[in-house]
Amino acid sequence: MTAAVSTDTAPARRPWINLSPLNQRRWQNFKANKRGYWSLWIFLVLFVLSLFAEFLANDRPILVWFKGGLYSPVMTDYPEEHWLGEDGFLAQTDYKIIEIEEAFAENGWAIWPPVRYSYRTVHNQVPEPAPSAPSWLYDKETRCQGYALGAEDPACHLGNWNWLGTDDQARDVLARVIYGFRISVLFGLILTLLSAVVGVTAGAIQGYFGGWTDLLFQRFIEIWSSLPVLYILLIIAAILPPGFWILLGIMLLFSWVGFVGGAGGISAGAQFRIRQRGARARRRQPHDHLQAPAAQRHGGDADLPAVHPQRIDHHADLARLPRPRPAARLRLAGRTARPGQE
Repeated sequence: MTAAVSTDTAPARRPWINLSPLNQRRWQNFKANKRGYWSLWIFLVLFVLSLFAEFLANDRPILVWFKGGLYSPVMTDYPEEHWLGEDGFLAQTDYKIIEIEEAFAENGWAIWPPVRYSYRTVHNQVPEPAPSAPSWLYDKETRCQGYALGAEDPACHLGNWNWLGTDDQARDVLARVIYGFRISVLFGLILTLLSAVVGVTAGAIQGYFGGWTDLLFQRFIEIWSSLPVLYILLIIAAILPPGFWILLGIMLLFSWVGFVGGAGGISAGAQFRIRQRGARARRRQPHDHLQAPAAQRHGGDADLPAVHPQRIDHHADLARLPRPRPAARLRLAGRTARPGQE
């Protein structure tokens, strides 16, 4: 007896994203570069973490259970009166003072971020004049000498360490790195996206209208590209107030030009027209090849097979060969000849 062979095959695993064969080959080539591949994953992990910078580095607690109520100071501003009663007078609570920590300890609990400093929090208990070294380089007595009770002060604990030290204004360097990384990457991504939209749109307008529109637009781009960008950016930045969107708009004034030009210095408009003309030419071209002589068309002359006008062998058995050498063509054509052919 022979065992029955099952013809059922397991369904093929589909990739999580549909890529063209060319992009699949590009991705495989990129994965072969281990350094670049793992660098990409490290960058993505750090970027995703930086999106939640307020929960990683902040001078406010993430959650507070206070007198039977749950609060989130990281999301909402609370006055000092909310925590200290009549003793509080500030409109926004300074959560670094010892009175607030004692109130949390007596009336509930608080969950703090790993780094208890925001990007602009000033550390007033640095062991030496700012900029100071990382906290783990000091001994306990030196590290806590800025606190009221010295090494016995309850506020001198691991959460208040400056892991990378402080800058010249006594602000935590690690917190500023986390927030700075997030805003730098987001700035670059948004600027690239907006530049691509403006540049591709400008190139499409050139290609669609052509003529004087393309000519004048191209001359304007050449003049605009020749301007001293750095000096203009400095002048505009000195006049306008600083800000994320102000700087983004200033950079966008000059960055979109790089997306108008295509490969090889051909403008996007010129490439658009070339593709249009090629598409029109393909629509006008007949699908059948030019008729060859009857003897060649039917394979009657093995030494002179039919040839396509673009010099591609038209013989049925050689139609897909990429221009073989003359000797190889003659040998291959001779094999297909039938006895008795004229």
